[in-house]
Amino acid sequence: MSLVTTKEMFKKSIDEKFAIGAFNINNMEFVQAIMDAAAEEKSPVILQTSSSAIKYARIPYLKKMVEAGLEEHDIPVVLHLDHGPDFETCKLCVDSGYTSVMFDGSKYDFETNVKLTKEVVDYAHAHGVVVEAELGKLAGIEDDVNVAANDAMYTDPNQAKEFVDRTGCDSLAIAIGTSHGAYKFKGEARLRFDILEKVKALMPDVPIVLHGASTVIPEYVETCNKYGASLAGAKGVPDEMLHEASLRGVSKINVDTDLRLAMTAGIRETFVNSPEVFDPRKYLGLGRENIKETVKHKMRDVFGSSNKA
Repeated sequence: MSLVTTKEMFKKSIDEKFAIGAFNINNMEFVQAIMDAAAEEKSPVILQTSSSAIKYARIPYLKKMVEAGLEEHDIPVVLHLDHGPDFETCKLCVDSGYTSVMFDGSKYDFETNVKLTKEVVDYAHAHGVVVEAELGKLAGIEDDVNVAANDAMYTDPNQAKEFVDRTGCDSLAIAIGTSHGAYKFKGEARLRFDILEKVKALMPDVPIVLHGASTVIPEYVETCNKYGASLAGAKGVPDEMLHEASLRGVSKINVDTDLRLAMTAGIRETFVNSPEVFDPRKYLGLGRENIKETVKHKMRDVFGSSNKA
């Protein structure tokens, strides 16, 4: 099966009230684990690369690994640019065969964000590629994204509709209380479902995206800390809230931190319990299995995308 865009899978997600996981990839083990999980769960899936991942692994390697997965598995797969920082990065990914790109203009004022997003939309649409945009600012740190908590800003629903109408973007990431990284909440986790409800009322057919939506799985945090990490206070979005978001009209939920924790837990556990191991296949292998089980859990128990391929 060839790479697809998000158009059909997002339409189905809106009609049938489930979300599609967008999982960040950095190397072969991530690609294998995510695609194996999606195939076993019979779920559509979005594999996404940040600009940092592109710098690390390089586009030809990332794309060929995804294409190798498509030779093994007959499932709908999107290759997506996550948090494209500028037109040039988005253009590079469009020209390289990505089927979806995100331009993140949330750091700009509204009019500048509209203008720059529209430029990306015009180029991508001319090449058959869909575009995700962002309105509102999520706090937290992840790769090249760094927003202080006091600079975070919820999305205004009326402004969101104007933004989509003027830019023609295909999906919109909104800010309702999630944040990037492993330290999302200091107190009680809370999402502004009232904002999501207003956005969906104004734009029922526009796919909505949640960034910074890792659960920060406690078991993996505990394992990492048990074997030498220092992740005190790491806290994410509970599964129950993410499931509720999928039922309320969120079509795409981004997951990165949970995959990093799953891989790191496997590596640290192997190093401590088997100090004689120096074969990367052995310590990366456990990390890969952790990622696979994490992704399967998300698809089956949280997002509701199992058996939707």
